Amino acid sequence: MSDKPDLEVEHTYNTHEPERVVTRATQLAMELSKEKKRLTEELSTLQEEYDNMAPTTPVGTLDWYIKWFGVVFGVTGIFTMSAGFTLYGMMLYLCSALSWTMVGILWNDRAVMLGSVIPATATALSLLQKLTQ
Repeated sequence: MSDKPDLEVEHTYNTHEPERVVTRATQLAMELSKEKKRLTEELSTLQEEYDNMAPTTPVGTLDWYIKWFGVVFGVTGIFTMSAGFTLYGMMLYLCSALSWTMVGILWNDRAVMLGSVIPATATALSLLQKLTQ
């Protein structure tokens, strides 16, 4: 047994080429290179997944505030109507529907506008009917 560390490993890559001597450092460098490539690809895949899951609407803009105002008032309005306070619930829900109509206008999104203006109109008509009784 030799006291010298094993620093050289012989590999034959091709029978037509002369033998190459590959040091342990070279082997480690090749392994590190492969691992770096694998990690880079994995990071790229994870970044794509994150980008696909990230919210698409900006935070803190006017439409963001109007949108969340509409969500809070809509949910509050529905629960208020369910609790028996129909008049107040209708007012809250009307504010919600109008705010979502505004968001649809700001986003230039006809589906959001149409999905909001119809409930807003129906709620406004019911509210007027209730107020005139």
